Amino acid sequence: MFKKIIKGGQRKHSKSDSTDASLYGSGPNSNAVAAPSRNSDVPMAPPPMATVEPLPLFRDVPVSDRQNLFMRKLQICCFQFDFSDTLKSAREKEIKRQTLLELVDIIQSGSGKIMERCQEDMIKMIGVNIFRCLPPASHENTGQEATDPGEDEGYLEPSWPHLQIVYGLLLRYVVSSDTDTKVAKRFIDHSFVLKLLDLFDSEDHREREFLKTILHRIYGKFMVHRPFIRKAINNIFYRFIYETERHSGIGELLEILGSIINGFALPMKEEHKLFLVRALIPLHKPKPVGAYHQQLSFCIIQFVEKDYKLADTVIRGLLKYWPLTNCQKELLFLGELEEVLEATQSAEFQRCVVPLFRQIARCLNSPHFQNSS
Repeated sequence: MFKKIIKGGQRKHSKSDSTDASLYGSGPNSNAVAAPSRNSDVPMAPPPMATVEPLPLFRDVPVSDRQNLFMRKLQICCFQFDFSDTLKSAREKEIKRQTLLELVDIIQSGSGKIMERCQEDMIKMIGVNIFRCLPPASHENTGQEATDPGEDEGYLEPSWPHLQIVYGLLLRYVVSSDTDTKVAKRFIDHSFVLKLLDLFDSEDHREREFLKTILHRIYGKFMVHRPFIRKAINNIFYRFIYETERHSGIGELLEILGSIINGFALPMKEEHKLFLVRALIPLHKPKPVGAYHQQLSFCIIQFVEKDYKLADTVIRGLLKYWPLTNCQKELLFLGELEEVLEATQSAEFQRCVVPLFRQIARCLNSPHFQNSS
């Protein structure tokens, strides 16, 4: 799925579309347009509406002007539009969309290393577009129980025609072999990662898919951020389990963790075992567990397959949170228990055999035909 998103929207580049490396300040003329450094906390300001006009293509301007042109294009892309009315500012919206696509092509072409200032302002522009207050969830408007996000299309972000391209730009920047992590980590810092994680609560499944791919790539490329990302995801789980029981992106976060757990080295660190006990196993408790149970079960099985001694801990955890009145949830637990037992060795099985078979006996005596069949 990750490869599918990365490949999406790619197109071939003709020779006339290619850009010289000096566009980004790495060529002989780069010093001619050097700009003073700025405080990284200062957001980029969008241009006035009157200045949202088409800019020339990079190949149509002298090399010495290309850095300034790049910055001007970033400014245009900072402008926010009202997508509740499709006809409002239609011309300006299309100019921004075409400009975003051109920036994606530049990053994707890999024709040269981008100057640090350009990288900084590009990440700021991305933040201006994607970091926003999410609209109230559907259950907050209606007062109804949150539904399984996989049941239907659900909420679709009106600004997605632009937002999708911005996410694509960020993804291509992160995965590009030309992106130096030592430089990029100054812009894609802890604050940036936390804001990305906040967006996982978006009800638009398309946005969550992009976020999942991008965060997974950040985790893989920026080793310095790995402990922080794991801790931040833990905190989201804790709040979900013990406070809200409402979050749209638990399944996507668990998909990322499934890949992370697969890469854990042995012997397993105490930190990882605590994560299993304090976060993953308690995730069986919330009512909407059915929305993410498949991903949760995969993570649990990964732990047991990595370290068979954890089987007793997992089985006792399942028994602790075993549902009493929800038959559908109980069926999920029985299916997961079966997979755990397949990965369990004799010594661990003997430790939990008594409470395990007591629970199985209760299931056999259940009046619900699916549990007792």
